[in-house]
Amino acid sequence: MPDHNHTYKIVELVGTSATSTDDAIRNAISRASKTLKELDWFEVKETRGFIKDGGVGWFQVTLRIGFRILDEDELSSD
Repeated sequence: MPDHNHTYKIVELVGTSATSTDDAIRNAISRASKTLKELDWFEVKETRGFIKDGGVGWFQVTLRIGFRILDEDELSSD
């Protein structure tokens, strides 16, 4: 039976994209996954953008990302 007694660390990141808010979210998660293990969930806290020439020039999304703290036995198996 899987253990569901997990502990999480939460980090706050800001993703950006010239294309969309979805891309900004995906960019932040993709970058975080290169240095953090066990990413499990995210929450959008804030969405901002920059206006350029009367249109949207850039999207900026603030995320809270939760990653699971590894147990001792998981650490020793790396």
